[in-house]
Amino acid sequence: MRASRWIGLFGATGLVLGICSPASAGVVVYEEGDKKIEIGARIQLQYLYTDPSSSDAEDEIFFRRLRPYIAGTVSEKWWGKIQFDFGKSLDENEVAVKDAYVQYKGWEKMTLTIGNSKTPFSREFLTSSKRQQTVERGFVGDHNFGTPDCQLGLKLEGQNDSKKLTWAVAAGAEQHDPDIRRMDFDSPANNAEDWNQGLVVAGRLDFHPQGFVKFDQGDFHSDEVKYSFSLAAFSWSNDGDNNTRTDPATGLSTSGSKADLDSAEGLEVSAGLRGRGVSVDAEYHLISGDTVDPTLTGGLYKNGTTDLDKFQIEGGYMFKESPFEFVGKWEMLDADNYQDAWEATEVGVNYFWNGHKVKVQLTYRMGENVFGVRGDDRDNIFLQWQFVF
Repeated sequence: MRASRWIGLFGATGLVLGICSPASAGVVVYEEGDKKIEIGARIQLQYLYTDPSSSDAEDEIFFRRLRPYIAGTVSEKWWGKIQFDFGKSLDENEVAVKDAYVQYKGWEKMTLTIGNSKTPFSREFLTSSKRQQTVERGFVGDHNFGTPDCQLGLKLEGQNDSKKLTWAVAAGAEQHDPDIRRMDFDSPANNAEDWNQGLVVAGRLDFHPQGFVKFDQGDFHSDEVKYSFSLAAFSWSNDGDNNTRTDPATGLSTSGSKADLDSAEGLEVSAGLRGRGVSVDAEYHLISGDTVDPTLTGGLYKNGTTDLDKFQIEGGYMFKESPFEFVGKWEMLDADNYQDAWEATEVGVNYFWNGHKVKVQLTYRMGENVFGVRGDDRDNIFLQWQFVF
């Protein structure tokens, strides 16, 4: 990297460090009896440098997430939330619907969610983007590689008396973007005309032997070390209503880069540890998918099928007397049609002003065999400033 780019990068870091100030999360703007209205926002400004990107290095600065929300209730047992993303979503200048649901909280140990909410699969995906150790989620949390995104339907979550056992089940509509390089699931709340329509069902079980452990990454020096183990699964099936990339007469794909997905299933085994400044997560996925065209070979798929093996381990240590956290991550993704497994190693540092509410993150990612192409190596630098209220 040229010296001028390093100067610009660290200059931007210094600017970010100088302008931040503490803030609270969420603001209650009205409350009277059971009636309550809360507003808030997530602002993530990101600088991304890629070297190489096919041929020449490139960089950009953009709002990775720009998400205002409004939430509230008019009843003791019901709660609703609507959140939009004006940042980088599917295409430039597009507004994406994120959270859009109502919840029934009238039961003592269960919550029912109706609307657009996260499918209960993948520890990394269920960890909020504002509470991640590295700037971007890894393969196991990325909806581009077989992890279900938000689903439009029903979700029931619960716990036992001690909260050492938590669980969730969900069923709803989930779309698939037919790109053979990805198994990309998306919410029907942000639909495109060529997306496959389908139904997803999912369930998970989390065991917390020493007491409940949040998915939030990073440990602000809690006194007790706690850990959790998780098992989750999902199944997605195409309802056949929108297979725009398949010839109905022959059943074969009509595009060299697009293919309709017929079905997919996934299994997650994961674990997390938090305590005394240490935060560690490990996660493995096995996700299988079949295209409508049984002869398709390309991208992830070989003869119309693929198994995605995904593994990730990440961790960090936060200094007790300083707001710095050093983090590291190693991940891999392998598919049936890959020449070699796609691997990536990440190192970084985070600086906090008020927990995860105000922070800056610097992550360096070293990728090998990108999209399974042997020898296609790419490095990325992510610098991200976050402000949450």
